[in-house]
Amino acid sequence: MAKAANKQAVDSAALGDEGIALRALQQAHEADKRYAASDEELLKFYEQMVLIRRFEERAGQLYGLGLIGGFCHLYIGQEAVAVGMLSALESGKDSVITGYRDHGHMLAYGIDPKLIMAELTGREAGISRGKGGSMHMFSVEHKFYGGHGIVGAQVPLGAGLAFGHKYREDGGVCLAYFGDGAANQGQVYESFNMAALWKLPVIFVVENNGYAMGTAVKRGSAETHFFRRGTAFRIPGMDVNGMDVLEVRRATDIALEYVRAGNGPVLMELHTYRYRGHSMSDPAKYRSREEVQDMKDNSDPIEAAKVELIARGVSEDKLKDIDKAIRARIVEAADFAENSPEPAARELYTDVLVERY
Repeated sequence: MAKAANKQAVDSAALGDEGIALRALQQAHEADKRYAASDEELLKFYEQMVLIRRFEERAGQLYGLGLIGGFCHLYIGQEAVAVGMLSALESGKDSVITGYRDHGHMLAYGIDPKLIMAELTGREAGISRGKGGSMHMFSVEHKFYGGHGIVGAQVPLGAGLAFGHKYREDGGVCLAYFGDGAANQGQVYESFNMAALWKLPVIFVVENNGYAMGTAVKRGSAETHFFRRGTAFRIPGMDVNGMDVLEVRRATDIALEYVRAGNGPVLMELHTYRYRGHSMSDPAKYRSREEVQDMKDNSDPIEAAKVELIARGVSEDKLKDIDKAIRARIVEAADFAENSPEPAARELYTDVLVERY
């Protein structure tokens, strides 16, 4: 006990005032953990999370029927991360980039489920005209820059987007998402270094769902507290419960305020959980059914929001009506996708090179 106390004292003395600054955001988060959402706001968060859940469930069904090809990585269980963070952004100003578990992020942005489902099924009506599929969604209009299939590749691109915001002086911030598995990629730390050196307006977000592709965090990472990994680059970190949409939103507000003030990047670790395998082809035998069920029973972000809404006086019938309406939207989106035409042969030759900037 005494040795641990002495070590902490030595570490604090070594970091000095700079160490205090690096811990300031985490302390601010711990002092005020949850966003004070109005009933209307919480209901909106609930609707968005249910939309993502029902969409992904339907996508899983279509994949099983062979209507979605290639890889497909579902966001079921992680809804609070996308909804809580994207709700804090300024539309048309901030940008987002993520890995290949990307459908939920696009839905949280308010992009039409029909366009996303059509993209999943490789149809011309899709958001990328059916040529990106599940892993490469893209929308310049919404400043959503993918959807990337190479593990960790989006992180330096996110730093580049942040550099663009700073260069243009448009006040925008980039959210660059990556997973606990990608956190061990070397390019991530090169990006940290440049972002800190140039004080780029970027929030690096680790969606830590515990298993990367199929290896538990503690078996693949020497430092399992990912929010600490920016310390060597003087990047403050935040440790956040990614299963609570209001905690995610409040933490994001704190991080955005810091970054928008010109202080440089922030590293946020969002502890979340995926109920399905890494992809549709993953049987997830590396964890027990009991573990998954325990998370569903005790930590589900949608159920938690539902309980809070009911406690605030929102009727269960209203919540059932919301779920019913969303299910109808998803059925409509799936029908639209199934009945839309595939891209014409000429689309093989478009979007290959950028001819004009």
